[in-house]
Formats: sequence, C-alpha cells, structure tokens
Amino acid sequence: MIKIKTEKEIEIMKEGGRILAGIMLSLEKMVKPGVKTKELNRVASDLVLKYKAKCSFKGYQDFPFCLCTSVNEEIVHCFPSERKLKEGDIISLDFGIYYKGFHTDMAITVPVGNISNEAQKLIEVTKEALNMGIKKVAPGVHFNKISETIEEYVKSYGYNVIRELCGHGIGKDIHEDPQILNFKENNKGPEIKQGMVFCIEPMVSIGDWRIKKARDGYGFQTRDGSLSCHFEHTIAVTQKGTEILTVF
Repeated sequence: MIKIKTEKEIEIMKEGGRILAGIMLSLEKMVKPGVKTKELNRVASDLVLKYKAKCSFKGYQDFPFCLCTSVNEEIVHCFPSERKLKEGDIISLDFGIYYKGFHTDMAITVPVGNISNEAQKLIEVTKEALNMGIKKVAPGVHFNKISETIEEYVKSYGYNVIRELCGHGIGKDIHEDPQILNFKENNKGPEIKQGMVFCIEPMVSIGDWRIKKARDGYGFQTRDGSLSCHFEHTIAVTQKGTEILTVF
C-alpha cells in the first residue's frame, strides 16, 4: 500500500532533505585521490549527529555503516573501507537520514580527479536520466511512464539500466511502496497522487545490466565489471507540484 503524506509531514521531510543534501555537498567536496572511503563515512556520521538526525542505513538489513561508497564497477550498497580513491575513479555515494520521524534518501556519483571521457559521459547521462524521470512526475501519471522515460534515454546512448535494483517509496520507513523500476513493464503501475513521496534512482552501466555481489559480500557490482553510475532524489507530489526534497 502506498502511504499518502500530509502537508505537515512533507514539510518535515523537506527539512530533512535539505540537511541531507547539505551533508552530501560536504562529502562531494572531500572526494579526491588518496581519500579513504571510510573517511567519507566518518564525516557523514559526524555531520548527521550535528543535525540531531540518525543514519537511515546503519543497522538496516545488517548494514554496519552510515554511508554507501561504491567505486567504478560497484553499483550500490558497498561498504566504506581502507580503500583509497585513485585518479580516474568514479564513486557513487548513497546516503539517507532519519529526521523527526521520517527518512530521506539521495545518491550522487562523483569523479575522482580527472576522469575519462567515457566515465564523464556516463555520469552526465545518468544524472539527466534522473532529471527526465522527475519531469514526468504529476498526479494522474502512472509510475511506469517514469520507468519508460529513464530506460529510453539511457538506451539512446548505448547504456543499460540496472534491472534488478529500483527506486522506492519513502517516509516513516526507508523503503515503502511502490517499487519504481528503471525500465518499462507491460503494466502501467500505480497512479501518482498528491501526497506521495518516493525516490527515483537510475542506476546505469556502460555494459551489461546483470549484477553480482560485490567483493565485500554485501553490495552489488556489474557482473561483467563494466563502469556504473547512480543518482537519486527524494520527490514529493504536493499542491505546488513536483518538489525535489533533497536539494540544498
């Protein structure tokens, strides 16, 4: 069942989303060659406490950290570690906070120093796929329209959306109904209504869409080792229209 939020609840989530986006901006500025991914997690954890919030992911399905740090062929949910970022890497930061009873969630992919043209193009396409999906959000539209839009855009560049992972509703729980796929299905899916809050998150590979467990045994990476990218925003459907909650 898709939970409808009140205007007051959405305002709380908007406040949490701004905090989350501000922390993510701080993390983005830290990304450079030589930085350990566990250092990014430490800073994320400290900043969450500063704002009297909690880490959404820590303890969720036994995930032991605040921040997901996925590098190159890693897609999502990978552990921070002693790994040092290298020039030319790309890193996806996936991060959620629990603030005043509600979760917000977002993800960005960041270049490490100078990156290849191929990697830069992948980042640009994935980010724009998210933007195009968000533009389709409106009351009366079915969720499958978002999925179709993302897939068509990504495929026009010869890339593939990851089909085994998806976006989701969000609120008092980090993952709520509905599931929001990044590819078109035969059915329309639920209809978007005012008061819905959900996360759209295209995950894209320059190679095959199939996945496997990452080296840490928890996260996921592309099965063929191809480069991948991930962007995500928390979106609310309000009287004012479509609002991106995770912006600073």
